[in-house]
Amino acid sequence: MQPSGGMLWRFKFRIDGRDAQGAPKKVEKKLGLGTYPEVSLKDARDLREDARALLAKGIAPAEKKRRDIHTAKVSAATVLDRRDRALVAFAALTGARVNALVSFRIGHVDLAEGKVFQDAREVRTKFAKSFPTFFMPIGGKALEIVEQWLTELTGEHLKGPADPLFPATAMGLGENGGFTPTGLAAHGWATSAPVRDIFRGAFAEAGLPYYNPHSFRDMLVRHAMKLDLSPEQMKAWSQNLGHADVLTTFTSYGSIPSHRQGELIRTAANDAHRLSEDPDVMALIRKIADKNR
Repeated sequence: MQPSGGMLWRFKFRIDGRDAQGAPKKVEKKLGLGTYPEVSLKDARDLREDARALLAKGIAPAEKKRRDIHTAKVSAATVLDRRDRALVAFAALTGARVNALVSFRIGHVDLAEGKVFQDAREVRTKFAKSFPTFFMPIGGKALEIVEQWLTELTGEHLKGPADPLFPATAMGLGENGGFTPTGLAAHGWATSAPVRDIFRGAFAEAGLPYYNPHSFRDMLVRHAMKLDLSPEQMKAWSQNLGHADVLTTFTSYGSIPSHRQGELIRTAANDAHRLSEDPDVMALIRKIADKNR
């Protein structure tokens, strides 16, 4: 148990070493096996047995295949970076909630139709509601990044429709005796915490303050408000976010910053002369003025 309350798997063992005087002795070591629940009990036991097999040969786990681990680490960093980049791009394209992001499968994405089907039987949607989300017209290279990621998953990694769209990180023995990323796992994430960490890292790398994954939904609503959409188009935008009612979209997201609020009011003031052409408005103003005399 860590001070923060998190659970950490550790393997305690003894290995040949020397005391302060240089005499041979058994030295107690601890090997970190990962955190729970990202590393399950079964996975932790498997990792422990791997370490025991090394010890039986007189090899310290931290020293095992140092060069191979280094090579794998460099390669894994590349594929993990591409996964992380695709995750952020997909969140921007869809406005999907974080629990949905960790549970999407490759088969839920339809590139030909430009959409993802949030199937509540497999995707962790809010209120267990199923609905299609079409890729938002946000521009940039977001769609290209997602397309490249899907091509890599199905082509290079031979993943199929039932495999996770964003696989979890596979772990292996590292040089310091702990475990280090070695590539893509066969399964998805058990929690949303890794997604938040990826977003935090992406914003930090870009030199921007951190915004959580959910903030992309607010960003998309703000974008819609600037597009001068028709009521029908705004309804479609709302449904794309999984909202049954447009009012939910407006009341939950898209709050206008105060400086923008002032700009909009001043712009409206410049057009105020149009109100004077409305006989109903003028009649109301005269009625109020007469009442206050």
